[in-house]
Amino acid sequence: MVDKKEKPIPKEKAGNTDKKNPKKINFYWIYAVIALILFGTYFFPSDFTKDTYWVAVEEMIINNDIEKFEVINNEEVLVYIKKDALDSERHQDLKGKSIGKTSEGPQYKFNIPDSKEFQGEVNELLEANNLDKIPIYFKNKENWGREMFSWLIPIGLMVLLWIFIMRRFQGGGAGGSQIFNIGKSKATLFEKDTKVDVTFKDVAGLEEAKVEVVEIVDFLKNPKKYTELGGKIPKGALLVGPPGTGKTLLAKAVAGEASVPFYSLSGSDFVEMFVGVGASRVRDLFNQAKAKAPCIIFIDEIDAIGRARGKTIAPGGNDERESTLNQLLAEMDGFSSNSGIIILAATNRPDVLDSALLRPGRFDRQISIDRPDLKGRIQIFEVHLKPLTKLNKDVVSERLAEQTPGFAGAEIANVCNEAALIAARKGKDEVDMLDFQDAIDRVIGGLEKKTKIISPEEKKIVAYHEAGHAIVGWYLEHSSPLLKVSIVPRGIAALGYAQYLPKEQYLYTTEQILDTMCMSLGGRAAEELKFSKISTGAQNDLERVTKMSYDMVTIYGMNDKLGHVSFNDAQKEYNFQKPYSDKTAETIDEEVRKIIEGCYNRSLALLKDKIEDFEKIALVLLEKETIFKSDIEKLIGKRPFEPEETKAKKPIKSKSKKPAGGQKLKKPAEKDAPKEKKVQKTTPTESVDKVD
Repeated sequence: MVDKKEKPIPKEKAGNTDKKNPKKINFYWIYAVIALILFGTYFFPSDFTKDTYWVAVEEMIINNDIEKFEVINNEEVLVYIKKDALDSERHQDLKGKSIGKTSEGPQYKFNIPDSKEFQGEVNELLEANNLDKIPIYFKNKENWGREMFSWLIPIGLMVLLWIFIMRRFQGGGAGGSQIFNIGKSKATLFEKDTKVDVTFKDVAGLEEAKVEVVEIVDFLKNPKKYTELGGKIPKGALLVGPPGTGKTLLAKAVAGEASVPFYSLSGSDFVEMFVGVGASRVRDLFNQAKAKAPCIIFIDEIDAIGRARGKTIAPGGNDERESTLNQLLAEMDGFSSNSGIIILAATNRPDVLDSALLRPGRFDRQISIDRPDLKGRIQIFEVHLKPLTKLNKDVVSERLAEQTPGFAGAEIANVCNEAALIAARKGKDEVDMLDFQDAIDRVIGGLEKKTKIISPEEKKIVAYHEAGHAIVGWYLEHSSPLLKVSIVPRGIAALGYAQYLPKEQYLYTTEQILDTMCMSLGGRAAEELKFSKISTGAQNDLERVTKMSYDMVTIYGMNDKLGHVSFNDAQKEYNFQKPYSDKTAETIDEEVRKIIEGCYNRSLALLKDKIEDFEKIALVLLEKETIFKSDIEKLIGKRPFEPEETKAKKPIKSKSKKPAGGQKLKKPAEKDAPKEKKVQKTTPTESVDKVD
């Protein structure tokens, strides 16, 4: 505050009293003034003499007005006029000039081709008119401005070019991409004052993994709690799991919860076109971390630099990635200890990582982050349903979790977002269960193609194909329960699909695999039974069946002829030789064909036995385009192998009477929302890719 006794200083007289923000001198104006002066000396003369011609000079000589001549560099003549002649009318053009040296001279100038010839003409003219001789002086003058510019301009252009190149290398960034800082680390630093919105509360469905990571953070916060018992802080932890399961999210939560500095970067940040840059960035990263210790370093997608050495390098070549990995190995557990630095890394391809990177002392812990189970999906849905402020009462996370087996956290987040977008597109005031069912269909099967034009013949083939899948799966004990059958096109090339609810299990018996293969071949068998010909719509089914049969024979040892052997090669990415002989390969191919042929004949026999039910399902599917489990139960009765726990559950009533196909069902008593699909794609002419 200003004291009342003291008068405040006026702004005009106060000047710049702000010491924090003093006025800065703009040197560009000084540079501009210097440049103007230099250009002026080069392009403009230092004197302001008047140009004239030899004819006018002859007249001046005859009138005896000239005091002397000065010949400059044998090419230019300066004319000095007598003072008494300046006032005459012959030189009126020189009067009134305020610039130049018009009183002292020179007053005129003109150019000559040769100085000797000029001197001779002057003498001849003087002798002819009986005049006194006029002094002629010869001088050599150098134009210092011209000489300076002759070497200054090229140097200036080179300096400007260099500045331009430096600014291009800087890229407008704050030192991170400058050419002289190319070996510096690109890690992003998160400290206490840095706001990170993600915390451990936002990480759901990863309870075991979260406990491990929380303990690592607690190591840095309370080291005495563990060191008193003789324990040591782990050097690093590797997060391993399929894409979308929450590895990076868990690392973000660590950054949000940790009270220590947190460095975050990707494995690709070490990769550069220049040799030695990757190793230099690794050294700089750990040097920064040592200065901030204790701290955490998170390297996402570490397989970009952590691949096994000696696998891809050409003989006699130099692999920059291997040099970067060697430097990383030395920094993580080399001769010099990095106490107080914990490394977190994430990858979905642990099989390609170098064994030296995975050993204890570098990554002491490997935290497996798998797809969540039912309980985990419930927790994840509860997290992602919170931002949806307007939810219908029928939206329950338990039901949604039951309908999405095998979904990862990223897919669940996508389902919730798609449900909100679908509800907004329909102009609803709230998001209901039907929106979530449509969102699950969208995420699994793709966008519904309502405008795709299908001929009646193709539509009939698709209907009987999908009816074949439904009937075979309905009457096989170990196949997954059916939820929905549709012939509405979805995705890129899927003309029809069936949705099933696979059991959440980790072990499969031979009977379960064979029943699944029979269900997949039910579409091809239905086409042969009904039309006596087959189409290309079974490509996806055949691909899945072929893979399953080869796995049975070569990996799981489920073949009597080959016995209990497994030819699974963990290094098959780098091994181009088969782990078995050519004779064994022939045996494998023969046994695979037998298995597939047996399953196909079994499906064909089942369809012939249930021909009436098969026709009912196909005709209703042609009429309504989409039917649910409740509709099939009305047509052919309940599934004979329905588990007791499934029967005890109350069916989920659907509020909408309009299925995805666009036609109304008469009385949909039950509509199970779509769960994980085994999509059966059908297309009459083109190949179909698999949709998981």
